[in-house]
Amino acid sequence: MKYEIVNLEEKIVVGVSAVTSNDDPNMGKIIGGLWEKLYQGGINETIKNKVNEYAIGLYSDYKYNEYLVTAGNEVSEAANEGLTIKKIPAGKYAKFSIEGHMEKAVAEAWNEIWQMNLERSYEADFEEYLNSDFNNAKIDIYISLK
Repeated sequence: MKYEIVNLEEKIVVGVSAVTSNDDPNMGKIIGGLWEKLYQGGINETIKNKVNEYAIGLYSDYKYNEYLVTAGNEVSEAANEGLTIKKIPAGKYAKFSIEGHMEKAVAEAWNEIWQMNLERSYEADFEEYLNSDFNNAKIDIYISLK
């Protein structure tokens, strides 16, 4: 799977979060529930100071095999009470650009990424959804590198 190395500025993400792991049999349900809460639950409309309309799925706070998943948006300044505020650190990332069925393309990409020999820092990895077309999604996945 091809990727390019990019340097990113710090980003602030506001959204909803939950802890899960790749071993958790409910991982898909937990992550899906966050996206449902964000969109069907109306939280997305309440996020202030959005930089754009791109949804972000952020994976951070890696501990052993657990991590924090945040579904939200990039903001210029965090101004929401009661929502998770996370920073994506500035630094070097491997950027994968994928297209296809939203869930299937992301799952397949992650399966390949987990098998790759990347010098991951496990600081913050994230998906940026460039459109909302479920069947023809355009998504960039960023993996933080050492």
